Parts: sequence; C-alpha cells; structure tokens
Amino acid sequence: MPPSSPSDGLGRPAVAGLLAAGIALGTTELVAGLVPSAPSLVVAIGNGVVELGAGSRVKEIAIALFGTNEKTALVVGTVVLALLFGAVLGVVGRRRSIGIASVGIGAFGLLGVAATTVNPLDSTAWSLLPAVLGVAAGVATLRLLLRLDRGIDRAAVGHPGVGRGRREFLRIAVGLGAVAGVIGAFGRTLSSRTAINVARDEVVLPEAVRTPAPVGLATEFEGIDGLSPFFTPNETFYRIDTALTPPMVDVDSWQVRIHGMVDREVVLTYQDLLDLPQVEADITIACVSNEVGGDLIGNARWQGVRLSDVLDMAGVDPAADQVVGRSVDGWTGGFPTDIAFDGRDCLVALAMNGEPLPIAHGFPARLIVPGLYGYVSATKWLSEIELTTWEAFDGYWVPRGWSKEGPVKTQSRIDVPKRGTRLQAGPQVIAGVAWAQQRGVDRVELSIDDGPWQEAVLADELNVDTWRQWRFDWDAGPGQHVIRVRATDRTGTTQSEERVPVAPNGAEGYHTRVVTVT
Repeated sequence: MPPSSPSDGLGRPAVAGLLAAGIALGTTELVAGLVPSAPSLVVAIGNGVVELGAGSRVKEIAIALFGTNEKTALVVGTVVLALLFGAVLGVVGRRRSIGIASVGIGAFGLLGVAATTVNPLDSTAWSLLPAVLGVAAGVATLRLLLRLDRGIDRAAVGHPGVGRGRREFLRIAVGLGAVAGVIGAFGRTLSSRTAINVARDEVVLPEAVRTPAPVGLATEFEGIDGLSPFFTPNETFYRIDTALTPPMVDVDSWQVRIHGMVDREVVLTYQDLLDLPQVEADITIACVSNEVGGDLIGNARWQGVRLSDVLDMAGVDPAADQVVGRSVDGWTGGFPTDIAFDGRDCLVALAMNGEPLPIAHGFPARLIVPGLYGYVSATKWLSEIELTTWEAFDGYWVPRGWSKEGPVKTQSRIDVPKRGTRLQAGPQVIAGVAWAQQRGVDRVELSIDDGPWQEAVLADELNVDTWRQWRFDWDAGPGQHVIRVRATDRTGTTQSEERVPVAPNGAEGYHTRVVTVT
C-alpha cells in the first residue's frame, strides 16, 4: 500500500486502531473467561505494574488518589493506554505500513504473555492462547477498517459514494465497538462466576467459642448518622494487597503447609481446619498505608483456628523467632514468633462477620494478628506458614523500604461532621473512632479552634483489639471552626501531633476537620 498524502485525515485511522485494540482486548478477556487455565492479559500487565511500583512511591500515590479503588483504576488505566496505543498503530498502518501496525499489536500481546511471569498463579504457557487469538482478532479488525478508509479516500478523488462509504465505516465502527465492549464484559463475568464461588457458598461453619465473652455495646452511638458502625460490613471493608484480582483458590485441592524450623512438617486441608476447635474474636485491622483520618481500617468478627494450636501441631524450634505467612500468589509477611504465643487472638481465620471469608479478603484462609499492620502479618489466600529466624528472611514489603516490625500506632479519626459540611448553630454532635490495638483506648479528646482539650464520651470497650467509638456534644457558634482530635492509650501514650507520612511504619498526627457553622 502506498503511503498516504500528508493531507489525509487521521481521525478514521485512529478510530480503526482504537477499535482493533478494543477487539483484541475483548477477545483476550473472553478467552480467559471461557478457559479457566488462561489468564487475563490485562490483569497480568496490571500485576506487572504493581510489582514494578512496589518499591517506589507509586503505591502510596495510588492509594492516596484512589483509596481502595486503586486496582480498578489500574485496570482502567491499562485498558485506556492499550486503546491509545492502538489508535497510534492505526495511524501508522494508514500512513506507513499495515505490517508495522500488525507487529505493534503482536508486541502488545507478547507484553501480556511476559507479564504473566510475575504472578505464580498465571500460566505463561496458557497465556499464549488469549494472546494469539487476541492479536489475530485485532489485526483482522485493523485491516478491515483501514481497507474501508482507503475506499473512502479513493472515492474522494473522483469516485461516487463518498457519503455512503463514510456511513458504512461509521456503522461498522460502532458495531465493532459494541462487540468489543460486550465480549470483554462477558469474559470478565465468566471469570468471576467460578466454581470457587459455589464452593464458598456451600461451606457450613462450625460452632465457635467466643473470646472474650460478649458484653453489651453502648446504644447512645447507634443513631449518629455518618459514624462508622462498630462492625464494618464485609462489602465495605477495605481491601489493600498486591493482587490485582483476588486469587480463585480451589478448596478441594487447597492446603496449608507448616514447615521450616519445626519438629515435623504439617499439611492441613480446608476440612482439617474446619474440624479443629474454632474460636471467634472481634479484631480491628489496619493498613500501614492508612493516612491520618483515612479509611483503610475496619473492625470485624473473625472466626478460625488459633495460630498457636496450628504451630503446636508442628512443634516450633525454640530458635525460630519469625513466623512467615506465604500467599498462593507468592506474597509474604513475617512477624515475631512470640506474638503467636503471647495470649492475643492470632488466628488462621476462616470466616468474617459470620460468613466464610469473602474471596477478596482471603478465602479460604488468612492470618489475623491483632496489633500489627497487615503488611507484616495479615497474609490472605494462605498457602504456607514457615518458621525461620528474624535475620534469615524479610517479608515482601521490607526490602522495598518498609519497617520490619509494623506495630499499629495509637490513632483517632473524626467521622462526623463530614468534610465540607455546613452546620446550623446550636447543639451538634462530633463523633468518630479511635484505636490502639493490644493496648486499648483510654480517652479521646477534642480541641476546637486551638482551645483547651476536652474529653469525649467513649463507647463501651469490647476488648483492647477493637476500635472504640466516641462522641462529643458541641454547642456550635457561627463561623468557621477547626476541630482536632487525639487519643491516649492505656499505657499513657498520647498520639503524636507531628505529621508523619505512612512510610516506613505508619502515619502519625492529629486528624483535623474544618467546618462552617451558619
């Protein structure tokens, strides 16, 4: 094909390339949905980006911008970049060579195949199937649309039918765009509707012993609109991990291996764990990336097996001073062995708020360790528990610049009033939550407009590992006001006023809210 003249429009070629990329992506998603062994190349590329950004500020920036939607944003960003790349290839194919453009589409397919090597759960061999079919569909689409575009240009220099050709191009382009969207969405739907969901729904949880014994919770906090509920619902519980999409773990073949510095290696199936004595504990967990006042924290009722019971089955070498949890996707986190035996409710958790663990939160099993940030302790989709020494191994985030120990810091947050709220002068309620896992919250205080610290009313404490709701009745006067909050734990330590970033071991500072009263 001879090159086009410089005056040729680039709109239709760009649309042709964009649609070719869309058809290619949609085809790979459809194949991944139809063939369980074939990975999603979009997700594989996203996982590669996660891995590359893990040691930089990319993670912090992504969480700051998108919160728990960071993974959705990454998938959308990957798709958008692929479509833009396709648009460029469409212009190249029209003005230079369709062969070069076809090679570009193929190169993007190979990038997806290469990205599957990042995730141990992805099969690089099976990834060739969606890659080959996706590239073939994309190249065919690009050739079709560029042939139509050339026909329109020929008509423009003397042949009749220019308007008809443009309408045909538009009609086919719209149709192909719809096809790309439908097959892509259908493929993602097939991927999410798996036998794993069915197996999870069929789990019958055994009876569990509650620890500690339940007590009544304060009712004067129930009617405060906007205050975080004591138990965070599963569907709104924060999710921060390195898996772009949650691993789908087959419980029939899944097992957890306890090994390393132990007297005997132990392998437990899901049913083995269900058959062990069950405990139920209310525990607040938090992400180290939680900014001051952030929502990367939640409280749940967890059910499972005591980690100490599982470790006792293997017999821990006295010299083993680190417990390492390993996920099915290769992620690792480690914490001191003593913590598993010091009396806190460390669990191999199987359930969350009365139902089997949601897939996004670690089904079939995960670790829950009160008092430590999740990046060193809360291994989801658990596959191994290894006993080793503190010096012999660093968990996933430690070589990437984060602290090795990760104890949760004493913090507090204002939930009510919300940011930017305009209040009426007169009686108003300020309310929120405070936490100091393994120490307990002793008091919460507020300062308004840099005035004296005044003590808030605390809800009853369920245990030292859950957050406490608090409220403060305020006679609000007209004007703009600055509200600050701080918490003091049972050791007498008051949270620091100085602002500290999340890296390397958690944020510090007073949460502040500015409100206008009219």
